[in-house]
Amino acid sequence: MFDKLEDLLVRYQEIMNTLNEPGVADDQNRFRKLMKDQAELTPIVEAYNEYKKSKQDIEDSLAILDEESDEEMKELAKEELNDAKARAEELEQKLKILLLPKDPNDDKNVIVEIRAGAGGDEAALFAAEIYRMYIHYAESRRWKTELVECEEIGIGGMKNVTFMINGAGAYSVMKYESGVHRVQRVPETESGGRIHTSTCTVAVIPEAEDVDIQIDEKDIRIDVMRASGNGGQCVNTTDSAVRLTHYPTGIVIYSQTEKSQLQNKDKAFALLRAKLYDMECQKQHDAEAEARRSQIGTGDRSEKIRTYNFPQGRVTDHRIGLTLYKLDKIMNGDIQEIIDACIAADQAKKLANMQEQ
Repeated sequence: MFDKLEDLLVRYQEIMNTLNEPGVADDQNRFRKLMKDQAELTPIVEAYNEYKKSKQDIEDSLAILDEESDEEMKELAKEELNDAKARAEELEQKLKILLLPKDPNDDKNVIVEIRAGAGGDEAALFAAEIYRMYIHYAESRRWKTELVECEEIGIGGMKNVTFMINGAGAYSVMKYESGVHRVQRVPETESGGRIHTSTCTVAVIPEAEDVDIQIDEKDIRIDVMRASGNGGQCVNTTDSAVRLTHYPTGIVIYSQTEKSQLQNKDKAFALLRAKLYDMECQKQHDAEAEARRSQIGTGDRSEKIRTYNFPQGRVTDHRIGLTLYKLDKIMNGDIQEIIDACIAADQAKKLANMQEQ
């Protein structure tokens, strides 16, 4: 590990020297790559430099204990030694986590699909609440959201909803939300006061760029039509809605949330690219079954990941055994504590697997 850290330290210094050269910004592609590499290496280099300082503090304290005869100075050196050892252990663990292989999709924007599952109208109502939960969470992170597709029911529920989240590192956080979300409560539609269990499924897909997925125009049929449902002046009056059909996979994308046909077309193609890219990623996950099992809920979308129990005001994440009694706050977008716990558990599993290997 430390040989690798020394190599990274050399690479970081090379990048810094290059960035200080005159005219380096003339080649924008090269400049952007250098800046990205620098940003990725900075936390590792800073932690490693601090680790080396802690190791030096340990040596200095041991030297004082060997040479010093004054008891008061020895006691002070012992305290500094214990602090330096604890800090070195903490930094070594941090460095192991920083050196874990990074998911290449972590920095990407995401497309989130929520679909009502078992439970009829109650499942659609729950799907709408999960959608609003993510919108509030995105707002708290200052991320931008865009609605792509939505099929509503009359009582305020959603059979399905697809939206984009644009923000730095969105996939690195939101990927832990993929799976089956379960709600236990007395539905508004229930007159007998019985608790029902309903579900919705969440799929979090990294946004794919043109370089990730190439789409052959011959494989696509594009239909334009008038939008339907609630909306502004252009709904039902112009052919602004766009439907894409991808022949090889049978994927159909429908986009009508924008007034402009061009904007709806761009959104539809973005969603199609993401779905095709996600299919490729799923194939790789299936081929690397052991790697997927070492992750916390980022692969199998049929997995029941979380239960929202309204009578008891609790939320339980089944993957990590975490239960929180702050349902109202969570439904209002306060899910950071759950996500942080998932990230920590994921890192711990990966570290354990690395040590076994």
